[in-house]
Amino acid sequence: MADQTQTLKVGDQAPDFELHGPGGFTFRLSDYRGKKNVVLFFFPAAFSPVCAQQLPDVEKQRLQFEDHETQIVGISVDNVWSLDAFRKQIGVGYPLLADFWPHGAVAEKYGVLRPQGVSERAIIAIDKQGVVRYINVAPTPREIPDTSEALACVANL
Repeated sequence: MADQTQTLKVGDQAPDFELHGPGGFTFRLSDYRGKKNVVLFFFPAAFSPVCAQQLPDVEKQRLQFEDHETQIVGISVDNVWSLDAFRKQIGVGYPLLADFWPHGAVAEKYGVLRPQGVSERAIIAIDKQGVVRYINVAPTPREIPDTSEALACVANL
């Protein structure tokens, strides 16, 4: 686990952003300020085998995150329609957000955009004040970071 990305470290103010998800859902990080912690799950690509394994595993812990006043969201550079089909196929109840255009702008802001144009597989926890409290970037896109560490982090906020 690294406690920083190329642009961000634990203790920094999280960059605000707005992204869209299936069904016209709009997510603004600033809307959660003072209300909920937020955990961002950056993943490389919808329908890839590792992502199809990781995101349902996160879903299994969704209620535990919610018990700690935490909103979880998945973010990839895929478009909204791909994410909607992927979400339905793998059966997740949390939002999947499209960092499609400008391509990878949020991943780049968070320092997790790979040169190949997809995001790293990364988990970033942000507290209610908008401060980054946890960062875990997988060593390779094929490795899945431990979600329970992010859950433990928000449980102690």
